[in-house]
Parts: sequence; C-alpha cells; structure tokens
Amino acid sequence: MNTGERPTLAKGLMLLPALIVLGLFFTSVILLFSNAFVDRGGFSLKYFEQILARPDYHVVFYRTVLTSIIVALLAVLLAYPISLLLWRSEKHRNMLLIVVLVPWLVSLVVRTYGWIILLGPKGFVNAFLGWVGVIDTPLKLMFNDTGIIIGLTHVLIPFAVISILASLLSIEENLEEASRVLGAGRWQTFRTIVFPLSLPGVFTSLMVIYLACIGAIVTPLLLGGITEKFVGSQIYQEVMATFNMSKAAAWSICLLSLSFVSLVLLKFIERRALRGQE
Repeated sequence: MNTGERPTLAKGLMLLPALIVLGLFFTSVILLFSNAFVDRGGFSLKYFEQILARPDYHVVFYRTVLTSIIVALLAVLLAYPISLLLWRSEKHRNMLLIVVLVPWLVSLVVRTYGWIILLGPKGFVNAFLGWVGVIDTPLKLMFNDTGIIIGLTHVLIPFAVISILASLLSIEENLEEASRVLGAGRWQTFRTIVFPLSLPGVFTSLMVIYLACIGAIVTPLLLGGITEKFVGSQIYQEVMATFNMSKAAAWSICLLSLSFVSLVLLKFIERRALRGQE
C-alpha cells in the first residue's frame, strides 16, 4: 500500500463529521422549504398568505423588530463603558472579564426566572419602590415589552462587551500617545481616535445582538407572556400547541428573510460609517 494514501485517507476521515453536519443542515433546509411551500402535494403560498393577511401577525413582526432594535442599542450603550473599563484595566482585565461572563454559567431559564422574582408585582423592585414611598401601586414590569427588553438586554450584554473589547484591544497604544503629544485632550483623543476605531466592534455587536434577539423564544415567553408574542414564540406555538409544521415553516422563512434584509441594511450602514477608515 502506498504510504502517500494514508494521509489522504486520514484527512478524508477528519472531514467526515463536518460533511455529516452539512448534510443534516441542508436536509433540514430542504424540509423547511418543502413544508412551507407544499400543500396537499402541490406548490402553494397558502401559509404565507395567512401570515400576511392577519393584522395581529403584522403586530408580531413590528414588535419583534422594534424590540430587537431597542435591545441591541441599549445593550451596546451599556456595554461600551464596561468594555472601556476592561480595556483600561490591564492588570485586572481577566478578573473583570470573568465577572462579565459569569451569567453565561447559569441557565437562560434560571436567569429569566430570576428576573420574574425581581420584576413581579410583589417582586424586589416593586417592594423596594413601595417601601421608599415612590409608588402606591406596583408597576407593571412584566408581561409586556418592558420585561422582554430588560431580560434580553441582560442576556445579550456579554456579547457586546466581548465584541467591543476586541476592537479596543486592536488599537495601537502609540496612536493615543501621538494624539496627546500633538496637544489633544483625553476627550478629543477618544472622540477622534478611540471611538472611530472601535466602531467595527460596535456594529458587530449590534448585528449579533439584533439577530439573537429577533429569534428569541424563552425570554419573550416567560417575561412577555402569551399576549406579547415574538416571531420566535409564534413559531414555538405553531409547533408545540397547534402542531402546524407547515405554518411554522412559513413563519421561519419569514423570519429568515427579515433577518437577511436587516443584516444587509446594517452592513450598508456600517460601510457608510466606516468609509473614512478604509
């Protein structure tokens, strides 16, 4: 046997798991499209027409997109100062980064139930505000968009911190030194050098958080309830409650199309914003 054939065979065996995963992925995509576009053995747009014809479904799409945008912007706004702190604290960066990532060690369901305890009518937030005399009746912080935004922001902030921190760490130290030597203050240096060079991380975190939020299921179900539906929770309901796989597949394709259009728009905005850095 030719010894040159052994490395080739070994490489082929190493590629086998990847080929299996790709095969399963493309099979699932084919089944998704076949369920969505086929009805009673023929091509049909029946389920898409049902989705697009109902005004309450329009509200679901509107709520999903708007809430995802708010969560992405809020998460980035909160994550940016944290990333700056991690960037500046070189000695304690690893320890602080562990603190940021600790919530990922806890199950998403457990974290969401923790927010239920905090935001409920008799939860800690309402109890504290009532104790200090700020409110007379409990605030409605759950089973609405407010609860969903708070829960999703908490879950997705670490993604923004890591993405922005990676951009900050790629900035060369001599750029700040050169700016200060030329007479620029700290704020001017940040505004003209640090912030523009960190924008790739900002846009990356916006895209990642938006796409993660637009397909969220667990947090909208637990903190939003059955009335404040997301596209993800609607798909879950079609599969688990009504067992309508074809309609769930149509919802999934609508969500996929919406995500693709949003991603193209965000990339266009990013390219325009970063044009001067090319």
